[in-house]
Amino acid sequence: MNEQLTFHDHTVPQPLPARLRPQTIDEIVGQQHLLGPGKVLRRIIEQDMVSSMIFWGPPGVGKTTLANVIANHTRAKFINFSAVTSGIKEIRAVMQQADDNRRFGEKTIVFVDEIHRFNKAQQDAFLPFVEKGSIILIGATTENPSFEVNGALLSRCKVFVLKALSAEEITALLDRAICDPRGFGNQKIDVAPEVLELIARFANGDARTALSTLEMAVLNGESSGDTTTVTAETVEQCTSRKSLLYDKNGEEHYNLISALHKSMRNSDPDAAVYWLARMLEAGEDPLYIARRLTRFASEDVGLADPRALELTVAAYQACHFIGMPECSVHLTQAVVYLSLAPKSNALYVAYETAKKDALKQLSEPVPLHIRNGVTKLMREVGYGKGYQYAHDTEDKLTDMRCLPDSLLGREYYRPTEQGLEHRFKDRLEQIKQWKKEHE
Repeated sequence: MNEQLTFHDHTVPQPLPARLRPQTIDEIVGQQHLLGPGKVLRRIIEQDMVSSMIFWGPPGVGKTTLANVIANHTRAKFINFSAVTSGIKEIRAVMQQADDNRRFGEKTIVFVDEIHRFNKAQQDAFLPFVEKGSIILIGATTENPSFEVNGALLSRCKVFVLKALSAEEITALLDRAICDPRGFGNQKIDVAPEVLELIARFANGDARTALSTLEMAVLNGESSGDTTTVTAETVEQCTSRKSLLYDKNGEEHYNLISALHKSMRNSDPDAAVYWLARMLEAGEDPLYIARRLTRFASEDVGLADPRALELTVAAYQACHFIGMPECSVHLTQAVVYLSLAPKSNALYVAYETAKKDALKQLSEPVPLHIRNGVTKLMREVGYGKGYQYAHDTEDKLTDMRCLPDSLLGREYYRPTEQGLEHRFKDRLEQIKQWKKEHE
């Protein structure tokens, strides 16, 4: 017996993506790595041997559709849960009913859309029922389940990664929508293949976006008699830059900033500018990008080009002053500069190495001679005794030791020969040589 609370609702006209939602595995477009002949997910659905699992993938790739197909195939009771509207009270009530059903030999499959929206307490409410087999849990998420799903719950679920659909797969889906009676098959729609390809490219792997865009384009197409013509101009009018917005807290956000960062690190200005444009045109906050660039300036360039930090701070200020779209050129200047700058991670390595020692020896006392003896008592017990003031010496150097005794001789900053950092390396070697001679 299937209980589907939201999959089917015929009381109101359904949008095109809902009308065309596949009912069988063979109707699903894409995901052949999971659903092709002989593939594991196809086998367990066809054999009704579904176990707890998580579907992870970007929007519009078929996570809910897969749940719908499972609902159509299974002999288990199927319950659809919304992570947006359901609380712990509702979860426990359903879980108790599932527990009762298990005693009579009936399986219960619970599908949770957007499972990442459940907090830890809500996810914990599922755990004992999954553990003892009262329910089979199927979750869908656009977020990395490693971070968003309770570890104990995740360990009991098989994760299936769904991929964004290719432009060819989406074009095939749009062709079906034009011909299928559930779509526009009962109407005369004149749309050129290149227009469908335009919609497919715009959708960026999201079938739902593609079908919604097609539906809007048909509704706004030019009617002549009983034929509706959809042109590229119609599609362009029905789409806007707002549609390109991505979840600024989601995985794609971090994927894109990672792509920008690694392109600059690899000294590839063309790739870096492309990823910058991808983020800005999708609506990313330019100040967020500018902050990341200032980090890069010290982490990946550092003293190989000290001006990199100055430039990125100036770019941040420019973005703050004038905003988008004008500040895109300032960010481009910073991105290209960082891409072409000599690279050194010596500062980053220095801190990370020192941090390990600091965490291991948090109680290591500061040597008395470099403590600040601000009171008479402090001076009497030795604070500041033996301190050497470098400015009073001819070379502006002393042989005073500043590290704790247990760390004497430890080196954290190891300058490279890149860019201007070779000057700092030469200076450091001179200092070390002087101290060695004056020990």
